[in-house]
Amino acid sequence: MTVRLRIVAVLAVFAVPAGMLAAEPIATPDPAATPDPADAIAVLIDRHLEADWAARGIKPTVPADDAEFVRRVYLDLIGRIPRLAEARDFVDDPAPDKRKRLVERLLGMPGFAQHFAAVTRAAWLPQTLTNVQFANAGYQFENWLRQRFRENTPADVLVRRLLTVPLAVNAQNPQLRFIQGDLNDPESWTLIGFYQANEARAENLGAAVSRLFLGVKLECAQCHDHPFNRYTREQFWEFAAFFAELNPVPVTPPGFVGPLPPQADRNRLRVGSSDKIVTARFFDGSSPEWTADRDPRTELADWLTRPSNPYFARNLVNRMWAHFFGYGILDPVDEPGDNNAPTHPALLDELARAFVAAKFDNRALIRGIVRSRAYQLSSKLTHPSQADPRRFARMNLKGLTAAQLFDSLVTATGHREPGFMRQNPYPFYPQPNNPRSQFLNRFASHDRAAETNTTTLQALMLMNGQFITDVTSLEKGEVLGAIADMPGWDTRQRVTALFLTAFARPPRPDELDRFVSYVDRGGATGDPKKALADVFWVLLNSPEFLFNH
Repeated sequence: MTVRLRIVAVLAVFAVPAGMLAAEPIATPDPAATPDPADAIAVLIDRHLEADWAARGIKPTVPADDAEFVRRVYLDLIGRIPRLAEARDFVDDPAPDKRKRLVERLLGMPGFAQHFAAVTRAAWLPQTLTNVQFANAGYQFENWLRQRFRENTPADVLVRRLLTVPLAVNAQNPQLRFIQGDLNDPESWTLIGFYQANEARAENLGAAVSRLFLGVKLECAQCHDHPFNRYTREQFWEFAAFFAELNPVPVTPPGFVGPLPPQADRNRLRVGSSDKIVTARFFDGSSPEWTADRDPRTELADWLTRPSNPYFARNLVNRMWAHFFGYGILDPVDEPGDNNAPTHPALLDELARAFVAAKFDNRALIRGIVRSRAYQLSSKLTHPSQADPRRFARMNLKGLTAAQLFDSLVTATGHREPGFMRQNPYPFYPQPNNPRSQFLNRFASHDRAAETNTTTLQALMLMNGQFITDVTSLEKGEVLGAIADMPGWDTRQRVTALFLTAFARPPRPDELDRFVSYVDRGGATGDPKKALADVFWVLLNSPEFLFNH
């Protein structure tokens, strides 16, 4: 390992990837000639950003070359780097529409639904990743999300189903807060995990729904009026009251005489531990026209997902933008206000309208984003005006998530991961024989993707952990062993194959000369094969591998 640590100094040579191959011109589609909503979305993105760049004197960077694009889009869409053959086939393909066709292929792969289900589960139910009490509920919920992304269920339909799932509440023992699904609705037994993970409390669910689907962190006003925004404590509890059926505390005043208003047993909530009772009210201050046959959660779902709602679509497109660019147009994504205005408010509004027009089709939104000029820019800084990451004049570097990192290491090294290990629902309990659970545990992070930092323990695990040691050894590393033993190959071909495997690009001439010289000398041991293994170890520990760029 000492030998490998010596050559880690070469990492600086390729810390930030440069364009290697000829940049493919990015054709801007004409929305008048193409009815595809994705093309219209790409056009409006580029129109707004190009106007912003011109107004601010910003010179956008060069387009990403094919190698940079293929690695980026694989990581963003299916959560892993491309295999050597996948990268080579794409780079060698002369077709002018190959980027568009690649995106379509990735959207149809099982990895797309799997990756976005995991990302969504982490955002919607983060507590299921750290609390064993809710782990199984999170695992089942992620499976449900995977099927929804596979079917391309519209975002409004998905959220509506989550909010209106039939529930049965145990009123016998309020302390248990036990809920169950509907015996006639098998799907409900999966979706109650969302309610269980929020402890079946009206205030927790109101906070989660406002944050996730309105993009407003209302819980900041749970105990007092918000100090910086216009949210009030009463407003928080009125919104939480849509889930009042889960609150076992009686709300009927003592001595009350007369009929209760419609839904009063389900739409009224006590404000904390006070005696004040509030009735459910939407975030914009309006109220449903309460009737006996319309329950509060259905009223909330109708209001939330209606096309005219000014919050729902803007929030969803902003979160999707943050997934692909590292920062939201409004960032943080759930703290709107005078002190956190969108960088491109007109773009955010138009994207929201386009998403509604596309009937909340997630894939149409994704296609539009990745077809845009902005997404297909290089991450290379070519002018000082590109320094602000929230002007999107170059692609932001994004640290790989724990799952992306491990799955990319598996792809690069050929490690065979048993299916039951991949589906381990308890990553916070790392198992000695399960490298994936160890990685998910060690690399778990709540940092913004564009601001990820590697800790000392993480760096040590990458440099000399047992998994990395095994997959970069000649005896256990499947891909490394195949490259080292490939008949008829010289050192230049072997080093080039390692670069394509790790980075989806060939080495630059200076990189090739340096590593070929090292391998031919046999490194510090005099053994060319062991020196080749050292090279692979260096590539997998480099910033270029650890970041999406």
